[in-house]
Amino acid sequence: MAMIDIQHISKWYGSFQALRDCSTKVEKGEVLVICGPSGCGKSTLIKTVNGLEPIQEGEILVNGISLTSPKTNLPQLRAHVGMVFQHFELFPHLSVRENLTLAQVKVLKRSKAEAGEKGLQYLERVGLLEQKDKFPGQLSGGQQQRVAIARALSMDPICMLFDEPTSALDPEMISEVLDVMVKLAQEGMTMMVVTHEMGFARKVAHRVIFMDQGRIIEDLPKEDFFGKPHTERAQQFLDKILVH
Repeated sequence: MAMIDIQHISKWYGSFQALRDCSTKVEKGEVLVICGPSGCGKSTLIKTVNGLEPIQEGEILVNGISLTSPKTNLPQLRAHVGMVFQHFELFPHLSVRENLTLAQVKVLKRSKAEAGEKGLQYLERVGLLEQKDKFPGQLSGGQQQRVAIARALSMDPICMLFDEPTSALDPEMISEVLDVMVKLAQEGMTMMVVTHEMGFARKVAHRVIFMDQGRIIEDLPKEDFFGKPHTERAQQFLDKILVH
């Protein structure tokens, strides 16, 4: 059974169709990178995997549980699907330590002591333990994104979703976030990553999806995608993005 199983999903915003009959699977421990031009539907696709974007057609299973079934406890399932956004989404009025413990206490019903211990454990893992009492506004963008990753990990996720996690960062800060993600991938975390960082994709992805106009155009092992994509559209994209 795949960890994430996306079956013929389609999504509309009013009359605009954002996703068109998309299907793919992510096995346990696999890293899937999703790329494509702006507006192609890649962020929408990844947000459907934890129910942030509802779908109108098709089905999504996470660890065998259907997101579209009315019987599914969506908040409970979402608690175990880690999500890291483009703009960090940290609470500015809470310290780093408080940002890490809030969801654990509210959603997982952990004690404050247990949640605090777990949060600091993951804060150390992303190399920011000494920043625990600071507020997000006192940190660099790269540090804030690493805190966001630590917060997601402290919920003991069965998989991690990353929606362009480095696109809002200064170039100097991108590598510190990617380093954490590379380590996660090497440790066997199941990951779906929307990104333009092709160096990251080449290093850790098992498969690459290329999207255009709401469709999955390519779904290939990374060696095939970078070596010989099947479509001219994907080749054009690679020629532009790899030219420098």
